[in-house]
Amino acid sequence: MPYLLDEKELVFPHPSLADEDGLLAVGGDLQIDRLMLAYENGIFPWYNEESPILWYAPLERFVLFPKKLKVSKSLRQILKSNRFKITLDESFEQVILNCANMPRKDQDGTWIVADMQNAYTQLHQAGYAHSIEVWMEGELIGGLYGVQVGKVFCGESMFSKVSNASKVALVYLATNFDFSLIDCQIPSEHLRKMGAQIITQKDYLTILQTQDAIPYDFQRTL
Repeated sequence: MPYLLDEKELVFPHPSLADEDGLLAVGGDLQIDRLMLAYENGIFPWYNEESPILWYAPLERFVLFPKKLKVSKSLRQILKSNRFKITLDESFEQVILNCANMPRKDQDGTWIVADMQNAYTQLHQAGYAHSIEVWMEGELIGGLYGVQVGKVFCGESMFSKVSNASKVALVYLATNFDFSLIDCQIPSEHLRKMGAQIITQKDYLTILQTQDAIPYDFQRTL
């Protein structure tokens, strides 16, 4: 039974109380303080226009440890070709809009509804949410965005208009920053092939507990 949040009270139940599908709580709002409290505790919003705000804390997490990143030979060749230009935090709103509008297999509509777009744009403006953009011939053709909690990057979504563009963004994220973990949230075969794996909620929370959720300038550190 999910916990009903009170908009006047900034609190979440412990993530271990989530049901088998990861649903932990319902309601609340998408204000910066609540969103960051959620991410600090392994919780994230995921819902559609027809439902109230739903908060999830999966009992297992699909994550990528950057040191375990696997890059295929074909992708390495693409990276060496320099056909793509990569930027940081230059077009956050365009990235999230493209993620919302990108058609996805077996998915009707989008969970990145207008309220979510506005909330994460505010997180970005406050220094908590960041984007990587991939360009080709002056056109934005791929990218990703997510929330930074210390050395943990909580990936929210990615998109590609050109084959492999989102993979290029992920490789850049994993190899140019000092992140200890990238949370991929939803298991996928192509991310598994790149080295992503399942860990327990307990292990994920243990890593989060050592992080500081403060605003960051999104700059390369490696």
